[in-house]
Amino acid sequence: MSVQPFFSNFSGKRVQLGVCGSVAACKSPELLRLFLSAGCSVGVTLTSAAQQFVRPLLFEALGAAPAYGGMWPGESAAPADVFGHLEPAQNADVFCIAPATANTIGKLANGIADDMLSAQALAFKGPLVLAPAMNPRLWEAEATRENWEKLKRRGCVCLEPGLGSMACGEEGQGRLPAPYEICMRTLRAVAPQDLAGKSVLVTLGPTREMWDGVRFWSNPSSGMMGACLAAAAWLRGAEVTAVAGPCDVHLPEGVRVLQVRSAREMFDAAMVLWPSADIGCLTAAVADFRPIPVGREKYKKDQAADGRLSVEFEINADILRTMGENKRKGQVLIGFAAETSNLLENAKRKLAGKNCDMLAANIVGVPESGFDSETNRILLLDRTGREESWPVLPKSEAAWRIWDHVSLLST
Repeated sequence: MSVQPFFSNFSGKRVQLGVCGSVAACKSPELLRLFLSAGCSVGVTLTSAAQQFVRPLLFEALGAAPAYGGMWPGESAAPADVFGHLEPAQNADVFCIAPATANTIGKLANGIADDMLSAQALAFKGPLVLAPAMNPRLWEAEATRENWEKLKRRGCVCLEPGLGSMACGEEGQGRLPAPYEICMRTLRAVAPQDLAGKSVLVTLGPTREMWDGVRFWSNPSSGMMGACLAAAAWLRGAEVTAVAGPCDVHLPEGVRVLQVRSAREMFDAAMVLWPSADIGCLTAAVADFRPIPVGREKYKKDQAADGRLSVEFEINADILRTMGENKRKGQVLIGFAAETSNLLENAKRKLAGKNCDMLAANIVGVPESGFDSETNRILLLDRTGREESWPVLPKSEAAWRIWDHVSLLST
């Protein structure tokens, strides 16, 4: 199962989406859908050039309110409010322009406000997120580079365009960043920044322990819970490194991802990162035992005596315990416990025995909880003696609540 963490808890936040004249404007409706799915309300402003590709009515039909077009009465989709050029400054929490063309970037950098979008953006004092899309020649032009650097110095959230084939057939840098990436960078601009300045280490996914040249010992972890925790910590301002076992996880580009395969590889990576981390969150379903390999070649059926195969195992190093034993003052260690029975008893033992500050436990092998599920039912314990039993929640919401609890634990 491909994992791409997403969060729907941004109710009450308002996004103003600006759309400029580029063929990439066809991706802006998808971006609108993502903002709405996150719980945001959204207004849209289209330049006259953008309306050659997409119409305001499309955005209104998808849920945008209002969808601004021209500045003046009689122009396409002109707003009834004569002060529409000030409305986002009064109501929006973040302004995202995607795609942003060289023309609009130049206007923003030099204070030009000759249409609805540029006037709204000039009046807006909140976070401004810019996602360019243009021909590589336009992107590489000296004037565009100067304007872009000027906007970055002012504190705009500037996403670099992607590399690849352009609509004109040329190759280079100028493609609109993925709508998911634009959405996540925009949500980060309005998320609580209670983890800003913190370095967070997250382990996620399964490990694979090879026993011959092609076969391995593992478990069905998808990595979703850890991916949601890593993405949520990044949204809330942390510098996040994810050590990921073999799983199909797509995290925001701001999250550093280290790919590992075996428990030993995960242990080595965690031990290097832990001394400089402020918070460790160990969600990975690490194999407690590894088979002693029977060789590097594929083991054949006719090699098995009496039609039976015996594989010996040895114990893997305990990552959580080792990190707990080497925890310095001020570090916070969060463990996870996947159990099949006796949840509270096992969770308490693990919390104390591995020197954790918090432990999230769940029963696996049941519907709506555990491996390869989009939801989880968590029992949360911490070192202060607090115990909370949560109902079935989407893993993204459970992750958000865990970071809320870390903030309480730190106070």
